[in-house]
Amino acid sequence: MNENVPTRETDLVVIGAGPGGYSAAFAAADREMKVILVDAGEHPGGVCLNRGCIPSKTLLHIAGLINQAREAAGFGLKFQPPEIDLAGLRRWRDRVVGKNAAGVRQLARARGVEIVRAWARLQDSQTLVLADASNHQQDVGRVRFDKAILAVGSRPSIIPALDIDSPHVWDSTAALELSDLPASLLVIGGGYIGLEVGTIYAALGSEVTVVEMTDGLLPGADRDLVRVLQSRLTRTFKDILLSTKVTQMAETGSAVSVTFAGAGGESPAWQQSFDRVLLAVGRTPNSDRLGLEKTNVKVSARGFVEVDQQQRTADDHIYAIGDVAGDPMLAHKASRQAKVAVEAIAGEPAAFEPRAIPAVVFTDPEIAWAGLTETRAAQRGIEVQVSRFPWGASGRATAIGRNDGLTKIIVAPDSKRILGVGIVGVGAGELIAEGVLAIGMGATARDLAASIHAHPTLSETVGEAAELAFGTATHLYRPPR
Repeated sequence: MNENVPTRETDLVVIGAGPGGYSAAFAAADREMKVILVDAGEHPGGVCLNRGCIPSKTLLHIAGLINQAREAAGFGLKFQPPEIDLAGLRRWRDRVVGKNAAGVRQLARARGVEIVRAWARLQDSQTLVLADASNHQQDVGRVRFDKAILAVGSRPSIIPALDIDSPHVWDSTAALELSDLPASLLVIGGGYIGLEVGTIYAALGSEVTVVEMTDGLLPGADRDLVRVLQSRLTRTFKDILLSTKVTQMAETGSAVSVTFAGAGGESPAWQQSFDRVLLAVGRTPNSDRLGLEKTNVKVSARGFVEVDQQQRTADDHIYAIGDVAGDPMLAHKASRQAKVAVEAIAGEPAAFEPRAIPAVVFTDPEIAWAGLTETRAAQRGIEVQVSRFPWGASGRATAIGRNDGLTKIIVAPDSKRILGVGIVGVGAGELIAEGVLAIGMGATARDLAASIHAHPTLSETVGEAAELAFGTATHLYRPPR
């Protein structure tokens, strides 16, 4: 440690400038705390804004436009096949990212939050060592603080057996660079990252194959919702290999040779070659290399920093939020935890105890859910009543040619209180907000059914699913029992 480097002093230092980190910094500055926000990235916003959520949704929007143009032929409207300008797509993606990053910087300046670009490690429970962003061995400063919030996020997980040094093997960050458009792409992992990136490349013209070692896509999501998505993806992707694992990969010139085997080992192995391979097998919290061993912070076996409901760690001076503080690894969860942590630091009553955290998979169609899922209810032995409204009975869904949707509401059998909502279909990520509010407010199915939904909209499917909790819905007939 170079003792000659300058030392700053502050009330609060936030490590990591992602959605959780900058939300925490801004909330603290609004309470007149002196705040320093430290991040090694060239631009604020973290992985989400620069290399994850925002660029992926930008490209997914483009993929959606391509798919809509193709499907318009069924409406009597024909377009010429699109001309893919990868450089143009990258410029648009970069403009979107840049505009958002500039907005974060502007908000930081307006609040008096100092953004420092550096790598950070803890020297002790109240001292942060800053290293040069490009040379981690060169210390450039220190920060003495009263409180710190760890918001350092996560990184793509690696399977050691498949960790080959090849430019043809991507993680999600490399895939979103859109460096080229491979003729064939293998996606290893049938979770939301793999399916979203696969959707982008399939729309742009790649032949996409997805391999998942479990017996279904999106493990953990309710199967009735996944079935709707999978039905469409079987037409979008070249192949979906379930109960299958990749045992070996090797670079062969300009491609990658991949060896497959049944997940249970019962089927013989086979090989196939792909131009590019995407490893999308989850994310790992960035709790290492922070110097946490020099504090009282405790870390779980999975690498998550352990926190209480106020986001406090076992060290009185240090809080943690977002991906590094545990599942689910979602930007909006981090943003809420940021406010809880700052409120707790300020001595205000606060606790992170949400009734519903929405999850959205931005595929086509989208899948979204909030609160208790049917799968989780079965696992926990919780008795529930489930009402399903198929979008085949929705006038709006029919008008846009997208009847491939389903809205379900999970309620307590006696009180009819809404415990969970699940939606698959166009715009499910927007529609789920009503479900989050209903669960959070402790609403009943009758409350939701009595709320007037505009016609014709997809939101009506939420109201009619609520009506079905009482055995009847206007646009879906059920014979009396």
